Amino acid sequence: MTDTIVIIPTLCEKENIKGIIEAVFSQNINVNILVVDDNSEDGTIEIVQSLISDKYKSSLFLEIRKGKRGLGAAYIHGLKWGLEKGYDYFVEMDADFSHNPKDLLKIISPCKENISDLVVGSRYLDNKINVINWDFKRLILSYMASKYVKFITGIPIFDTTAGFVCYTRKVLETIDLDSIKFIGYAFQIEMKFKAWKHGFRVSEESIIFTDREKGKSKMNGSIIFEAVFGVLKMKIKGV
Repeated sequence: MTDTIVIIPTLCEKENIKGIIEAVFSQNINVNILVVDDNSEDGTIEIVQSLISDKYKSSLFLEIRKGKRGLGAAYIHGLKWGLEKGYDYFVEMDADFSHNPKDLLKIISPCKENISDLVVGSRYLDNKINVINWDFKRLILSYMASKYVKFITGIPIFDTTAGFVCYTRKVLETIDLDSIKFIGYAFQIEMKFKAWKHGFRVSEESIIFTDREKGKSKMNGSIIFEAVFGVLKMKIKGV
């Protein structure tokens, strides 16, 4: 039995899902994986089901959401599932290898050692940019978005939009996951903001973010719009 769950949301990730699952399990850490799939029609679900049957009966789990879409909603589903199952540490991780499984221990350890309550895998720690294979426009957009959020909210985090994070159970129980409003890009911002406003210890660990080589990005203009204007509402309303 492990106390740590790695939550991986998927939507049409057949090119990556088997590889990322096996890469996570190959690390020298004791974790379970929950794949939260938004009803993929490309074979992603079948690949995960096959891995559960063949190799990972007690360590890999699959939740299929029908009719509900959005990254934030998928993570909320997974976090609630993990709380119900009794896990103490919760990792959010992309399926496309933009988050390196070798960095898992780096972001889990501070939580387990009671150093931090929330650990952020940061692309921009101390204003140093560690991103590979992004075009210049997307890189600047992401970097400036994090700077903008930090300026508006006052949150002491360099990479406020990061999606590679580890939460302790007490953070998730305090935040009230049902109160989270954003479902896209801004979901990651809102979660960090609420954890910080509740007084939890937040730290960052430097990672190298590598853009996906396989599959299609899900980012679009509406996601950015939500982040830019949603932050203002979030700041006014507080926690």
